[in-house]
Amino acid sequence: MTLLEPLAGSVPAVWEKLDDRFAGIRGDSRLERLWTGGRWLEGPVYSPAGRYVLFSDIPSDRILRWDETSYQVSEYRHPAGNTNGHTLDAEGRLVSCEHGNRRVTRTEHDGSIRVLADRHDGHRLNSPNDVVARADGSIWFTDPAYGIDSDYEGFSGEIETGGCHVYRISPDGVLTVVADDFNRPNGLAFSNDGSLLYVTDTEEATIRVFTVSGDSLSGGELFAECGNGAFDGIRLDNQGRIWGAAADGVHVYHPDGSLLGKLLVPETVANLCFGGAKRNRLFLTATTSLYSLFTTVNGGPEPYDAAAT
Repeated sequence: MTLLEPLAGSVPAVWEKLDDRFAGIRGDSRLERLWTGGRWLEGPVYSPAGRYVLFSDIPSDRILRWDETSYQVSEYRHPAGNTNGHTLDAEGRLVSCEHGNRRVTRTEHDGSIRVLADRHDGHRLNSPNDVVARADGSIWFTDPAYGIDSDYEGFSGEIETGGCHVYRISPDGVLTVVADDFNRPNGLAFSNDGSLLYVTDTEEATIRVFTVSGDSLSGGELFAECGNGAFDGIRLDNQGRIWGAAADGVHVYHPDGSLLGKLLVPETVANLCFGGAKRNRLFLTATTSLYSLFTTVNGGPEPYDAAAT
């Protein structure tokens, strides 16, 4: 295991209130820069069992591991298929989107890697980007073309699927398209009751919201437009507020679509997740660095919560 330089200092945490309902949403006065030195970091996921965060350095083709008990950072996997987004399924297994290999995989408890999806109707996927799991065992992911646009985050190639879509993998492994009218779908997250799916379109700088009906989606109305750069990853807190990664930090939205406020960050934020023992620690992958801070809110439920009850 190669250890990398751990704690890299801290920077001020700037909270900007834009709506009175943002009152009380705060956290540490400083952002901890847990590690820096990446080329383009994405896809943080917190493991409550292991007390660590895994995150991707896509151009460097590696997954990194930050340990909560020691603050040490090490290489978890290299090469890693230019992995981007990660999530944990209902059994706590790591599910990953691999740009370079154009597939979605699951790391089993014994360390072996199983391919969940790499083709649709015989055509290779573009470059799976972000992924979420449901308690029912299904896996949902976005498939823009960033990993095949050039060799920077994968390997230059052609779109074979007719576009950039959102997909669902059923518990028995069947892959279906659930949304096919996106330009570049990217981040996605379920509402806390699982009835809604929020999806960002980075090219359009928007978040859209769908109604989930079993194994399909309906609706797709505009939920929010990004006022600074474009949205990337999104996550929900336990009150249903949507936290979206943007060029100037993290934008926080009420479920009614109102922009409540922002957490301003000195680097462009690509992705985020809640973690820690109380799930009140926010982790951010922002360009070259992994940041964290404790907040007054808690992350929403995860699929493995239902499996544990």
